[in-house]
Amino acid sequence: MAKNSKRIVWPIYMDAHKTRKEGRILAKRDSVGAPDIKEIMRAANELGLEPSCEDEKMYPRFWWEHKGRILVDFKGSKRDATRQIAHRVKSLRAQHDS
Repeated sequence: MAKNSKRIVWPIYMDAHKTRKEGRILAKRDSVGAPDIKEIMRAANELGLEPSCEDEKMYPRFWWEHKGRILVDFKGSKRDATRQIAHRVKSLRAQHDS
């Protein structure tokens, strides 16, 4: 049986305003401030990760915040997928600002 290659990416995983205890899995230098689900979708799409959005989902620790989650096709670790998406979000923000 093939292992499922879908990875769940919650916005909190790359949110520089959150602590590790709250759910951030990336280092601060790799994280972005308050990532939006639309930014994450666009970045994952541009990386060719075939994202699908589940915007009705809530991160269990913050069940009152309706921020959604993204499912991406990625064969590596969740952290690697999240890091790639966060770097792409940063570059998209830089393009938008200039």
